[in-house]
Parts: sequence; C-alpha cells; structure tokens
Amino acid sequence: MKKRLIYFMICLLGGGITAQAQYTYTLKQCLEEGLANNYSLRITRNEEQMSKNNATLGNAGYLPTVDLTAGYTGNADNSNTQARATGETTKLRGVYDQTLDAGVDLNWTIFDGFNISTTYKQLKELERQGATNTRIAIEDFIASLTAEYYNYIQQEIRLKNFRYAVSLSRERLRIVEERYHIGNFSRLDYQQATVDFNADRAQYIKQRELVHTSRINLNELMAAKDMDRPLSVKDSVIDVNESLEFNDLWEGALQTNASLLQADQNTVLAQLDYKKVLSRNYPYVRLNAGYGYTLNKYDVNATRQRSNWGFSGGVTIGFNIFDGNRKREKRNASLAIRNAQFARDELEQSLRADLSNLWQAYRNNLRLLELERQNLVSAKENHEIAKERYLLGDLSGIEMREAQKSLLDAEERILSAEYDTKMCEISLLQLSGKVTQYLKSVSYTHLTLPTIA
Repeated sequence: MKKRLIYFMICLLGGGITAQAQYTYTLKQCLEEGLANNYSLRITRNEEQMSKNNATLGNAGYLPTVDLTAGYTGNADNSNTQARATGETTKLRGVYDQTLDAGVDLNWTIFDGFNISTTYKQLKELERQGATNTRIAIEDFIASLTAEYYNYIQQEIRLKNFRYAVSLSRERLRIVEERYHIGNFSRLDYQQATVDFNADRAQYIKQRELVHTSRINLNELMAAKDMDRPLSVKDSVIDVNESLEFNDLWEGALQTNASLLQADQNTVLAQLDYKKVLSRNYPYVRLNAGYGYTLNKYDVNATRQRSNWGFSGGVTIGFNIFDGNRKREKRNASLAIRNAQFARDELEQSLRADLSNLWQAYRNNLRLLELERQNLVSAKENHEIAKERYLLGDLSGIEMREAQKSLLDAEERILSAEYDTKMCEISLLQLSGKVTQYLKSVSYTHLTLPTIA
C-alpha cells in the first residue's frame, strides 16, 4: 500500500510539472514569437539599420568638413656669427624661439561632376535593398517555420497512428496467447503475433525520436531559451488550401516577389555606377576657408613677439583630363548593367519554371489526396471486416496483419499527401510573395477525414 501511494504521488507530481511547463501554440503564435526572437532575423534587421544609417547627405559628400587644429613649435638654437668688417665672432647659446598657432578650416566640394548626387542616390537605393533583404529573410523564415510546424503535426499524427498500431498488435497478441493456451492456435501463431507486436513497438519508439527532433527544431526557430521545453500545437490536422489559382500566383510573383525586386535594385545600382564613371567627364569645384591665429616669440630678435590672426579662403576649379582608366571603367560599367538585366531576366525565367513545377506537384497531390481519402474509407471497412472474421477464427494471423497493415499504409499515404500538398502550398505562396498570410488567421473549408485513433 505504501509503495502504491509513493508511486501515485510521483505520477501526480510528474504530471503536474509537465502540465505546468507545457506550451500550446497556434501557427500564428509560433511565427510571432519567432519573428521577435530569431537571431538570424535580428542580425538582418541590424544590417538593414546600418544601410539606413549610411544613407545620409554627409556620407554622400554633400556637406563640408570642418577641422579644428592647434600646434606649438619650439626651437632651441646655438649660433656663432662672425662680422665681415671686424672679424669679431658673436656667440649665442640657448636661443629659444616659439611659435603657437590655432585655426578652424573648412573644406567643401561644391560640385564634383554629379558624383555626389549619384552617390546619394546609390546610398538610398542600398537602403531600399537593405529593406528588401530583410523582407527576403522574413519570408524565408515564415516558410521554414510554417513547414516545420506542419512537420511537427505530421510527426504527432504518425506517432498517434503507431500508438494505435501497437494497441492493435497488443490486442491480437492477447487473443492469440489465450487461444494458444487452450490449443486453438499453434506456437507459430503466437511467435508471429509477438514479432509483429515488437516491430510495432520499435516503430513507435523511433517515431517518438522524430517528434522530439521536430519539437527541438521548432524551439530553435523560435529562439527559445530552453531547447528542450515541451510544447504542443493547437492544430491536429494538416490544413490544406485547395483554392490556389495559377494566374493569381504568377501575377503576384511578377509584382511582389522579393527576389525580383532585389534584381531590379541591382540593375539600378549598376546604372548608378555607370553615372559615377561619367561624372569624371565634368570639372570639380572645391571651396576652402579658415580662420587662424599665430603667435611667434623670439629670444634675441629685434622683435620680441608677433601675433597674426584673420580669415583665409579660396576656390579650386579643376578638370581631370586623362587618367588612363576611364574608358575601361565605362565599358565595364556598361557591361555590368547588361549583366544585371540578364540576371533579372534569368531569375524571372527560373521563377516561372519553379512555379510551374510546384503547381503541377500541387495539383497532383490534391488529386492523390482525394484518392487516398477514398482509400482510407475502404481500408477502415476492410479492417473491421477482417477483425470480425479473425475473432470468429475464419481469418489467419497473417491475413489479419495484412488488413491492419493496409489500414496503416492508407493512413500514412493520406498523411504524406497532405504534408506534400502543404509544402507545395507554402512554396507557391513564397514565390508569389504571399507567404506572410500565415501570420493571419486563415482557415480553409474542405473535407478532412479523421485520423485513426
């Protein structure tokens, strides 16, 4: 009695701890936590902020530079001076002259052949590209986490199916064992039932490892401090969107695909590089101005000290006539523009091919899904009939095992079809720039048969 009480308390405490530490998430909650905490996204956002910080007038060269300078110079000299008329030599030792100066200097490039304005446009374009890079990272993250979320659901469903398979095998083993002891079944039947039961248990144990791995991956994507924290998801089925349209997806890809937008930005940057090369064909104008103060002290001079202060200024106009590289840089910049345009066209072509392949896989998986739903109904009816015949002794253990395996295979195929369709759906929405819709509460109305339980 005492042992049973201790065991009950251990189970109660263990169950309480598990319930207290359990985290239940919807897909939206997983995405929100991941977007807020994921370290890769934090790094990408910081890089975007750096590109914003760089897009300033000062960094482009529009603003002048102002320098404050000060200096002190001291000279300690010894000299011998011989007069030509008398030949007399005058010796001076330790003559110490001092100079103190301070000033403010301003340097300003007023015109540099449109190079400054082009540089500023380039910095602003890099700022926009930083935002595009962040968007690409966010969309990749949403796609990855959504795929892992439904993979976790898939692994949980498969674990439940294997648990059910173990229960079926356990019941079959119980029946065989009872009939073996009364002489209705042979030892071969008993051994075969035992082997099947152990095989199902082994599959169940392996599946628990896959569930654990998927849970760790989810926690890692959400940047959880405890990678081993237990969590559960509110969704119990893989919800498939069966209403996607190819034309809508392709139009969305052309208009909002982040990779295409990035390719367009690369073309603009190449064009700005070309303009910077052309800016060297123009003269430059630079302004310099300053205000300074100088104090000189003399040890033996007729003048004891002298002070100077005042303004200084000037304008420099110049023109680079020849530098030996301008034609080469101009040709290379022109080729860079063409390469950027080719890369954009190639990317669009690749997107079209990927979208077409994924669309075909998506439609095929939908057809397979509908077929497997019908097969599951037949497999369940076949299993029920086989179970009744087995209990009556009209069916062998091997035939019962085949009926059981057919049911489990049908459930596995429908689960794989649902997951494959979902992966195609995620990829299609990512290519069309609509993957962020998973952050919203989206529900699809379609027929979903219950899983084996």
